[in-house]
Order: sequence, then C-alpha cells, then structure tokens
Amino acid sequence: MAIDKKMESAFNDQINKEYYSEYLYMAMKAKFSEMNLEGFVNWFDIQMQEEKAHAEGMYNYVLERGGSIELFAIDKPEIKGTTPVEIFRQVLEHEEYVTSRINALADVADEVKDRAALIFLNWYIKEQVEEEASVGGVLAKLELIGDDKQGILALDKELATRVFNPPVIG
Repeated sequence: MAIDKKMESAFNDQINKEYYSEYLYMAMKAKFSEMNLEGFVNWFDIQMQEEKAHAEGMYNYVLERGGSIELFAIDKPEIKGTTPVEIFRQVLEHEEYVTSRINALADVADEVKDRAALIFLNWYIKEQVEEEASVGGVLAKLELIGDDKQGILALDKELATRVFNPPVIG
C-alpha cells in the first residue's frame, strides 16, 4: 500500500528537520574547532553523521512506501551561546524540539492509521530518548565543571573517544 499523502508530507518536513540538525551541529562543530577543543569537535562530528543517517532512513522509508521526496531549503543555523555550557543548553533544547517533531510525526501516522509508519517511527522515538540522555549527560558535566579549564580539557579528552556506530533504523 502506498504511503498516505499527509504522511508523506509529514515525513518530508521531518527529513528537512533532520538535515537542519546536521547543519546546526556542523556550525557548532566549527565553534568548538575555533576553541581548539577537538574532543567536542569529534562529538559534534558524530552527531552530524547520526542526523544525516536519521534523515536518510526516513528518505529511504518514504521511497520504499512508494512516496515522493520533496527537499526544502535548509534554514541558516543560529548558535545562541559562546561557551560550551551555553551551546550544550541549546543542543538539549534542540533535541527536545526534535523529540516533539518525531512525536508529531507518530501522531500523523496514528491519525491516518498507518501502522507500518508507527512501527518504523518506534526506532526514532527510542533514539530520541537516548539523544536527550546523551546531551543531558554532557550538559550536567559542563554545569558541574563550570569555568574550570582543567575540567573542560578532561571532558574534551573524554568526548574524543566517541565513535560513530551507523544506526540500524527500523
């Protein structure tokens, strides 16, 4: 059965949001590069790869269901803070927004009675719980560290160990 047009439109909108997330994290990665915090750069590089994978997962799903892809312009990312803690507060706020958008997508699937989409979206719903927990963990450490430069460098070293594990979506 072909994907419902309302569902297709909602997925296309979310694909744009996922690519925006990649773009936002690319801008944040550049900020940390300017600060010479290569572990944070690594953390954002992996976030970028994850967001791209999330977008591509939805992209492929829409095509598999016989839908059409419509790509929109990606908004210019705006970074609200200048310190690691301010930037990570924005990251958490952004991930909470993405969670709300994934939930809205699941609401559309429920509304149009698209059980396949609901099953597919369960992975994204669980992923967002992990995303918020991961960001929240880094933010909690940053708030604990405060202005302690040695603490920032220790966290930077920790974040440098993060590796990208391509997700198995679905």
